[in-house]
Amino acid sequence: MARPIWTGTLSFGLLNVPVSVMPGERRVDLHFRMLDSRSNTPIRYERVNAETGEEVPWKDIVRAYEYKKGSYVVLRPEDIKSASPEGREAVEVEAFIDAASVGPEYYEKPYVLVPGKKAEKGYVLLRETLRRTGKIGIARVVIRTREYLSAVIPKGDSLLLVLLRYPQELVDVDEYGLPEGKPASYRITAKEMDMAEQLIESMSGEWTPKDYRDEFRNRLLDVIQKRMKSKGAVIAEEEESEAPENSATNVVDFMSLLQKSLASKKRTPAKKAVPRKNASSTSTRKRATAKPAKKTATRKRTSRRSA
Repeated sequence: MARPIWTGTLSFGLLNVPVSVMPGERRVDLHFRMLDSRSNTPIRYERVNAETGEEVPWKDIVRAYEYKKGSYVVLRPEDIKSASPEGREAVEVEAFIDAASVGPEYYEKPYVLVPGKKAEKGYVLLRETLRRTGKIGIARVVIRTREYLSAVIPKGDSLLLVLLRYPQELVDVDEYGLPEGKPASYRITAKEMDMAEQLIESMSGEWTPKDYRDEFRNRLLDVIQKRMKSKGAVIAEEEESEAPENSATNVVDFMSLLQKSLASKKRTPAKKAVPRKNASSTSTRKRATAKPAKKTATRKRTSRRSA
């Protein structure tokens, strides 16, 4: 079974739901190694100095930003750390919006939010409310060392956490000189439109994902298996992964928390670019107003309990 990316909380208003963030995709690409054809031994990648041709040990490697061709500014580890977000394990919903208002170009990578033990009520409450209202939650989440914009979306019995692209990451389609105007501007007749509609209607059906396969991968895998049978292969044994452990939580009074959230109109505003010191103090005050949580030192990560 897959291991969680991290275990923490899903928060909206004053409600905190303990969750584990689990992978939502499975990579099925076939990976290849490069071998020396003379001996069929692997080729090793080395870190080589571009001027001297000598291999550079890891201890002598630093990170640098190339601000123009051949010009660099070297960054120290503390420089990168100062820009990194706080590694607090929480999916903090900042707003709820209509699901249809987010275009498909913004969606990037899915994860699955799995409720912790005794946290099913809060999980189902949010899932069903989102489904009934047609809303999705827009949240910020820190995964490893980077902060991501994300969407909390109901899907069947699950809540998906889908990472979103920032607007700066998208190309303005106007840059490509796309055809503008009405169909008549391109001498498209009404009859042609009708025939195109009829063709689309004749090819319409239900979306059944299981009907689609990566045919190239399957054909290539067949070739690999035939080659293995003819030449033989050495198969490495895989280690079994440990099952994740969810932290137990207490029963909470959801009605009370919902009433308090509505009364205070609590909503986490979008984060603005503020000096590090001010951002830290704001975060400190925010945590001070939250309900105290028991801290458990497990791999230096904090897991909130729902009280």
